[in-house]
Amino acid sequence: MDNNNNRSLENLFIWKESRVFVNEIYKIMNSCKDWGFRDQIQRAAVSIMNNIAEGSESGSDAKFYNFLNIAKGSCGEVRSMLYLCEDFQFCSIEERISLQTQLKKISTGIVKLQNILNTTNSSIC
Repeated sequence: MDNNNNRSLENLFIWKESRVFVNEIYKIMNSCKDWGFRDQIQRAAVSIMNNIAEGSESGSDAKFYNFLNIAKGSCGEVRSMLYLCEDFQFCSIEERISLQTQLKKISTGIVKLQNILNTTNSSIC
């Protein structure tokens, strides 16, 4: 993947979706008084967005691929925490499902972008 305007984070679907997702997490956690839990889920959500951004600016496909791995790991962390969010009644089951659906969409997009990076540069993995 060449380092042109198409690689700009503002042009990446997964970055745009992760930005929307972060805003949803902040809204849902706004009234949560468990500061440790709130901080952890918000930081993990922001990590998705920021690792996509950092990777897009990293200067190489291999580095971008690695940042995408970190972002994908953060997707898993938030997906897991959303079960606890429901268990602790910080969100409803419907909210959890909706947020996890958004995360799966982002995660799938990350894998698709990694596959594109892999195809254009077989020495990444």
